[in-house]
Amino acid sequence: MNTADATMGEDGANGRNQHHHDGGGDEHGHDHPGHHHHDIHDLGIAIVTVSSSRGLDEDAAGDAIAEAVTHAGHTVTVRELINDDADTVQNIVNRLVNRGDTDCVVTTGGTGVTPDDVTVEATEPLFDKRLPGFGELFRSLSREEIGTRVVGTRATAGIADGVPVFCLPGSESAARLGVESIVVEEAPHLAGLARREEAEE
Repeated sequence: MNTADATMGEDGANGRNQHHHDGGGDEHGHDHPGHHHHDIHDLGIAIVTVSSSRGLDEDAAGDAIAEAVTHAGHTVTVRELINDDADTVQNIVNRLVNRGDTDCVVTTGGTGVTPDDVTVEATEPLFDKRLPGFGELFRSLSREEIGTRVVGTRATAGIADGVPVFCLPGSESAARLGVESIVVEEAPHLAGLARREEAEE
């Protein structure tokens, strides 16, 4: 397993970022002034590439995610490339959501229908809450590029231990689309809401 960490911070859920909140508040999630009171505007984002056939030096999808994340003003806290093994994927994602410096996890790869596409099966048991709208929106956006082949894309997302986890396909274009069009737009809000009570203690 190849790993590469960048801007490493202290591990542990108690040290997780609880900063960069602003505005007024609403506990029902409706869009009006103050709706984004709990947003985390400087996210620490962990990137996990799931692939047995490439290394970090040829990880175009991971590169696209990192570029989109930093361009949006967020920080890549960890970047890892792991084999497409269900136990490995689950263990890595579970470790990352409990890091003190990580507010969001984005995976790329392993969301298709081949026997070794196991990211969905590995991550969904970790979700306390699922976000079905992510996969629905991603497939809707992807249809313009790949047409009806979207039916074979099992992109998914959920909240694991207070941290949004987004699972994207392994292609560079899909990874870029998902992060630029959805993740950087919604992760600050989702991360803030998912840890609202923790932040208010």
